[in-house]
Parts: sequence; structure tokens; C-alpha cells
Amino acid sequence: MITGDLKNKIDRIWETFWTGGITNPLDVIEQFTYLLFIKQLNEVETQREADAAILGYEPDRIFPDEAQEYRWSKFKNLGDAAKMYELIQNKVFPFIKNLHSDSESAYSRYMGDAIFKIPTPGMLSKVVDGIDGLGLDEANDGGDSKGDLYEYLLSKVATAGTNGQFRTPRHIIKMMVDMVQPNPGDTIIDPAMGSAGFLIEVQNYLRQHHSDLFMDDDQREHFNNNMFYGNDMDTTMLRIGAMNMMLHGVENPNISYRDSLSESNADEEKYSLVLANPPFKGSLDAEAVAANLLKVTKTKKTELLFLALFLRILKKGGRAAVIVPDGVLFGSSKAHKQIRKEIIENNKLTAVVSMPSGVFKPYAGVSTAILFFTKTGAGGTDNVWFYDMKADGFSLDDKRQPVQENDIPDIVARYGNLEAETSRKRTEQSFVVPVEEIKNNDYDLSINKYKEIEYVPIKYPPTEEIIGKIEALETEIQTELAELKALLKK
Repeated sequence: MITGDLKNKIDRIWETFWTGGITNPLDVIEQFTYLLFIKQLNEVETQREADAAILGYEPDRIFPDEAQEYRWSKFKNLGDAAKMYELIQNKVFPFIKNLHSDSESAYSRYMGDAIFKIPTPGMLSKVVDGIDGLGLDEANDGGDSKGDLYEYLLSKVATAGTNGQFRTPRHIIKMMVDMVQPNPGDTIIDPAMGSAGFLIEVQNYLRQHHSDLFMDDDQREHFNNNMFYGNDMDTTMLRIGAMNMMLHGVENPNISYRDSLSESNADEEKYSLVLANPPFKGSLDAEAVAANLLKVTKTKKTELLFLALFLRILKKGGRAAVIVPDGVLFGSSKAHKQIRKEIIENNKLTAVVSMPSGVFKPYAGVSTAILFFTKTGAGGTDNVWFYDMKADGFSLDDKRQPVQENDIPDIVARYGNLEAETSRKRTEQSFVVPVEEIKNNDYDLSINKYKEIEYVPIKYPPTEEIIGKIEALETEIQTELAELKALLKK
């Protein structure tokens, strides 16, 4: 998480951009990202060199011998702002734009029109010093410091969140990935990918749990070229996503500038896993939406259309873990009921995890849930597992400070052993509901519809006893008031 001290440092860098004439927040984020990327390339190279020195082999270099001066650790110490500016503008920036010579790669497509906009050596020098002092080292902290930084930067954009676009917290992404357990044979898509957080977490999971895939030529080829897909309509996010994937060792992810809901997206039964937090504040023109999505749920609401899209693009047997606003669970419109019926009756809904409204604070206070389902095309829902998440390890206010209470380990563990959940009572935090009961309730998936609250009777003392206590208290007050009056007369 971004701390107060780090926020202050980022704010100072932002102010340097602003006072230097770069006032468009998205321009600030892009230029910030390029420099951060250049710094992280140096860190990756340094780590490779250290590993190679220990194991006694020649490292796979990002910076060849003739480009060593392009490394952050070299140019930040030049001591001459004008020389550093000339080096970065004329050599380092063109170098990073052309890192992938393959013009078909996602990186090349979205970095091809990247522009270095920092106008003066003095401003560049201040920004480089500022970024160097941030202390971000994702490689060593095991977290997503870069992603947290993007989240904070995006919060400064006046329009951030107006289309439902806000970053999914890394610990929620990790929970979802841990629950679906991706495997080396999966083909994975996030149709509203943003900075590629879900895809990054999947590759982390595979490296931890299936590291042997890199020993197999076919699996390694699949990992680097055909496993990861992402769509977005924000070119800034596409650039960030492409850089993010490259830094995490995915050579050629299939990242596309695409409106996933439009007719131009012809994907059908292509993917084995969907992980997504699609925008759910939008309302689209029906003419712009793919006709086969409207057949499933006739609506303009993006949150319902995305669910129809997930069912279309998944292969038979493909699974999805997706975040939806609470309204999807209980909305009474025909479109809401249509999509819930489609998932429950014609496919297999496994689980609904309700999350508290503070999970996306301070950027949004909307209540959300995660749906876990499998595309079968032939039904299969028998029981649905519900979990009422009350804590995610952080305070549920705008500060989002770490706290002890955290249901996530329990959620992951219980999801991995659903058979044991059938004996749990409706008064507990998780329980199972038979599909027939859900059908009889208009396919309502809100946990409060099925949860039972255990009322414990409270025994009060007799009325005469309560009145006696009140009278005794009144007498005591009157006595003390009389004493106070006597004191004031002296």
C-alpha cells in the first residue's frame, strides 16, 4: 500500500511535472511510467547479473555492452543535467521503444507512438532524482508497489472512476487467482485489463506452483506467446500493461486496443479462464454492442453485457472469476434475471463471495461480489457456495490501513474443500444453498436472502427493579446538587 511518506514524494514529483508545463494528468502518468520502466529495466538487469555471477553463466542482457550508458544506475550519476537530458531523449528513450524488434509484439505496437514530453533538463533531473528516492523495489518486496503507485496516480485524474475504471487491489486479485488455480495449459483473458494486474498475478502463480513449465519447450512457448490475452480502450493502460508484462518476463502477451463488447470482438469459445473486474458504471448504446450479447441479456448495462461476453468467449469447461456490483446479484429487471438464469441453469455457478463496500476505497465505495462459474452449455449448478467476507486485511475506510482481521485465507481454504461446507449452518459466515432454492427466489444471489441471523434473547430485570435503580440514582443526584449549592453559598 502507498504510505503517507511515499504519497508526499509522489506529490512532489507530480508538482514538478505540473510547474514544468505538463498539466494533463494522463501525460504525467505516461511520462512517469516511462522513467519508472527505464529504472526497473536496470533493476532487472542487475538481478540477472547477480544470479549469473552466483551460478557461473553469462547473463541474458537487456543492455548490450554498447548500451550500458543507458542504464538508470549510470545516467542518474552523470552530474550534468543537460548531458543526461540529451542522452535520455536521443538514446535511452528510442532504445526502450525498440526493445522488441518484432513489430507485431504488443510492446512494439503500444510503445511505437510513445513520445518523450519532458521539456527541460532541469525538470528531467528533478524527476529522475524524485523517482530514484521513492524506494520502490518490487522485485524484492514481493508486492505490487508499481501497481499501487499507478492506483495513486490515477486517483489524481479528475475523470478516474467515472466509467467504473479503478484498479483492483492486488490482494483481491491474488485471492481470486489462488482460488481458480491456473495451470500451464490455460489460455487466459482479462477483457478489461487496465494495467494487467490479473495477468501479472497469474504468471506469478505459475512461476510459484508450476515452475517446471519452463523446462518444457511447448509449455514455455505457450506461456510467452499464446497464454495471456488482454483488451482495453485506454492506450495509456495498454502501454503500462505491455511494459508491466515484459518486466515480469512474458515476452509477447496478446494485448489489444479493443472494445470487448462491440461487434469487432469476434472471440468465441477461445479461452479457458477469464479473470476480470470489468467497468460497471457504464451504459452503452445498444447499436454499439455485439448482437449475440444482447440475445443473452437485452440491456445497456456494461456489468450484465460483460457476463454475457464471458460466457461467449469461454471454451466448454472454461471457468471465470469476475467481480460484479451487488446489483447484479439481486436486480429485478428482466435483463438482470436473464443473465443470472443463463449462468445458473445453462452453466455451472460454483460460488458467490460478497465483499464489503470498503474494498475499493478511497476510489469507490460500491459494494461488490465475486462470481465463480464454469461454462458448460448444459447446466450443472447443484449447490452454490456463499461467503460473507467481512474483512480483507485492511481498514474499510478511506485510509485502508493494515489490520489483523482478514477473511481471505479462510475463503481460499474453504473454496478448496467445498464438500466440507455442506454441513455448515446458514448462521455461519459461509454456507451452501441448493440450486432449487435459488430458482424459487427469482435467481437472487444476494447472501442476505439466504443467511439466517441467530437472535439471542436478552433477559432484563423486572420493571420494579429498574424503576428502583432510577429512583436511587435520582436521589443521589439531588443530594449532590444540594451539597453543591451549599458550597456555592459559602
